[in-house]
Amino acid sequence: MSTEYEKHSGLPVMNQDYEAYTEEDFKVWKMLFDRQKDNIPVYASEEYIRGLELIKFKAEEIPDIKKTNEILKGITGWEIFIVPGLIDDDKFFQLMSNKKFPSSTWLRSLDQLDYLEEPDMFHDIYGHVPLLTNQSFVDFLQDLSKLGLKYIDNPHAIHLLSRVYWFTVEFGLIRENGELKIYGAGILSSKGETEYATTDKPEHIEYDVDTMLDTSYRKDVFQTKYFIIDSYEQLYNSIPEIDRLLAKKVAEHEDSAVTK
Repeated sequence: MSTEYEKHSGLPVMNQDYEAYTEEDFKVWKMLFDRQKDNIPVYASEEYIRGLELIKFKAEEIPDIKKTNEILKGITGWEIFIVPGLIDDDKFFQLMSNKKFPSSTWLRSLDQLDYLEEPDMFHDIYGHVPLLTNQSFVDFLQDLSKLGLKYIDNPHAIHLLSRVYWFTVEFGLIRENGELKIYGAGILSSKGETEYATTDKPEHIEYDVDTMLDTSYRKDVFQTKYFIIDSYEQLYNSIPEIDRLLAKKVAEHEDSAVTK
């Protein structure tokens, strides 16, 4: 265990205590799953739907992470790494640069079905894991995390990088066959935002790294702006541009601080 502890940025290896799940936990998982059952075929990206089928999630079963990891490892080499909750940026990026996606194992309560401040297992597992079966997407995640480690000592750079993660991994849209579809986990784990994101109410913006780095966001409301990619390959291929523009904006920020 000590080797794992050191290798993955000081985080101890944790296990999912499946026997500890209560009747309410299973009820919450089923309710959340069933609420999205009709939405996913309509709104979700084809790759998310394919991934959901590959990892065999069911309404009646809280996922067994060991079994899910066996499937994931065989497809893209990634796995879920259990964490107690939100973790520091350096640990977060260290894990994902090593093909390990951090996830909690606790579930929200019945009175928190629509919103909770800290992501639970439904968000982490149902929202994120299906797309971990897409190679271009996980390559993007891994290289974005390496950028995070590169700039880990620069708070402004990490702040800007969080915008990229937010508007892609969490709240990204993709154009498929001329229609807007959803791949962002923050949307797909929310019934309300799934039904809202592709309507004409929010602003839809073509994927542009420069604009994204200059766009702020809020966590406590439906998003007012969503960025659209044309493919997961486009997302992965934008890593060099993210690196270049991030360096440019960090330099500008530092120059501005000096002149003040």
